[in-house]
Amino acid sequence: MRSRGINKQVLTSLAYNLHVNGAFHCTVRYRQLYNLYDQLRREFGPNSLPPFPPKKLLPLTPTQTEERRAQLEKFIQLVSQDQRIATSDVFTGFLLSAQQETQNAKEEIVSLDIHLMNWQKITVRVSSLARTSTVMEAVCNALKLDEKYTSYFCIYLVSKCNNDLSVERRLQDFESAYLSLKSAGSNHFLVIRKSYWDSSYEEELLEDKVCLNLLYVQAVSDIERGWTRADGDSRRKLVALQARGSKKEYLQRAKNLKFYGHIQFRACVCDYPQPNTTVTISAGGRDLVFHLDSDPASENKAYFRVTRIKCWRITTSLSDSNDSSHSSPAKLKLELSFEYLMSKDHLRWICIRSDQAILMSVCLQGMVDELLSKRHGVKNEEKPEKTSRRGSWNYMKRDGSSHQISSNIGRSVSTDGIVQNANREETNNIIGRSKGQVRKITEKFSSKHGIKNGPSSPKPLVENDAFEGIGDDDL
Repeated sequence: MRSRGINKQVLTSLAYNLHVNGAFHCTVRYRQLYNLYDQLRREFGPNSLPPFPPKKLLPLTPTQTEERRAQLEKFIQLVSQDQRIATSDVFTGFLLSAQQETQNAKEEIVSLDIHLMNWQKITVRVSSLARTSTVMEAVCNALKLDEKYTSYFCIYLVSKCNNDLSVERRLQDFESAYLSLKSAGSNHFLVIRKSYWDSSYEEELLEDKVCLNLLYVQAVSDIERGWTRADGDSRRKLVALQARGSKKEYLQRAKNLKFYGHIQFRACVCDYPQPNTTVTISAGGRDLVFHLDSDPASENKAYFRVTRIKCWRITTSLSDSNDSSHSSPAKLKLELSFEYLMSKDHLRWICIRSDQAILMSVCLQGMVDELLSKRHGVKNEEKPEKTSRRGSWNYMKRDGSSHQISSNIGRSVSTDGIVQNANREETNNIIGRSKGQVRKITEKFSSKHGIKNGPSSPKPLVENDAFEGIGDDDL
């Protein structure tokens, strides 16, 4: 689990806004987090948890209030780095319930549209509170995808305006896909894309008819959008294969194209090779690629290998608004910085200013996790077992009332799926100004971080276990 943090919000009593992967997720109070802590302590033992800010009998001073916020920030940061806790039913169920409460959502059966990358629509009937994995299961059932291949695909939230498509984030299992789409607003959609970065997985996937089609429609879409680069001759051969319906041959040829399987981000600004350079960045395979020229055919590109990135961090700040109105939220400024081994004994920090910095960080995290898993012989479809006991747990609402919730929350069985043809065509004052985030890239779930007052200050760096020393001859 990754998050942008907790920031203070002025209500009749103090509450905290929790952002996940750059998007607002829920609002919670201290006693709700304390109740979560108490259950985690009983579930995993007190020695498995970091310190939690204690209860106070007297009202907190402003200094104590900020100290508590910082301690809560650190607590969530640390527990989300522990995969046992971060994937447990208690922890994910808390976040799912908090999202439901924040949106005042009632459970009902809804029709939810998920699109393939050719914009073919799959409509599934699910609970409005169904978590992402339940929705994914319903989609796979509708597509008749073999269960052993479901982990190779995932659901992304994207924004689309005319034919311009931007990937916003990958949905996680602690959120309701329906509620997340609803809160994202108009011009946002849910799509199925592959979840892996190493194209060698496709040797097996191409033998399955459903996997073949999913990979094919994504490859066609990425080439049409220019995310995967094909010269004139390659494009003519691909068009001929497409006309013949030769999907497998199409993919085998497409795999040899530049930037196959990459996600391309919106244009942004970086300090490489010099300050204030406008660049388009893509992520895929084992690389971050800086496209330094607007001409797609240009070879003016810089490649940054993930195994040469020693560490990275996200820095988020809230810019001061010129509007004095309290209802006008401050604008977020995001930066991704990474320390890169340019040559033997020469490390350099490179900074990217982009509103998609968190998504870039998540992509890097996925590449490293995949690389480490392959080193340890773990296959993509192998999932870690959850350690939480089955049964029920307690969720405390913001008003202090509590109720028992089954560990199956959000896992209600979906009813049916319909595959359709493609059609082409509480605002309160936020206090706090900045937040530093360092991505722990040796864990499946990296840290949550909060927002602090004052200038941006990054967290202590965490080393990359996939980082490999190189010599000058390797460059």
